[in-house]
Formats: sequence, structure tokens, C-alpha cells
Amino acid sequence: MWPTRSRARAPSSASLGIPRAPRKTPLYQKIAEEIAARIRRGDIAPNRPIPSEKALMKEYGVAKVTARQAVAHLREQGWAFTVPYRGTYVSAKDKWPSPR
Repeated sequence: MWPTRSRARAPSSASLGIPRAPRKTPLYQKIAEEIAARIRRGDIAPNRPIPSEKALMKEYGVAKVTARQAVAHLREQGWAFTVPYRGTYVSAKDKWPSPR
């Protein structure tokens, strides 16, 4: 077998004191925030359906997985709940997350 050489690693930007670029907000999160803003404004009332994944795909020009992640994010935050085979609906106001 040939002897292996250890390669010197290039120094990382952190070790050089270079600040990292801020991370971008994921697209699904931006979509979810926009829908949450619609809910807060009263454009979508409690117990009314939010746009379907297909409608979100068309409106924002995103893939199905991105639309699905946006809806899941709304559920996780407490803005919406899903009824199987029926759709996703806006939660009652007392279930909404507190303002930041």
C-alpha cells in the first residue's frame, strides 16, 4: 500500500475572523408568514379553509413540497389545523401564537 499523505486543510472563514453571511429565510417560511399575515388581517377568518397546496403552488410558483412545508409550518405554529380528506382550516383565535 502507498503511504497516505495528510492534506492540509484550508483555514475556515470563522478561524480567519471573517463574519458569515446571514442565512436566507426558507421560501416555505416566507409563504407561511404571508398566509399568517392574511389571517391576522382578517382576510381568512377562523374555521375557514386556507388555500390548498395546489392553489399555493399556482399562486407562488413553487413545488408541491414547498407548499406542503408552508402548510405544515402554519400547523406547527398554531395558525391552522388539518381535517383529513377535507382540507386545512384557520384555527380559533385563542389557538393563535402570541405576537412577538
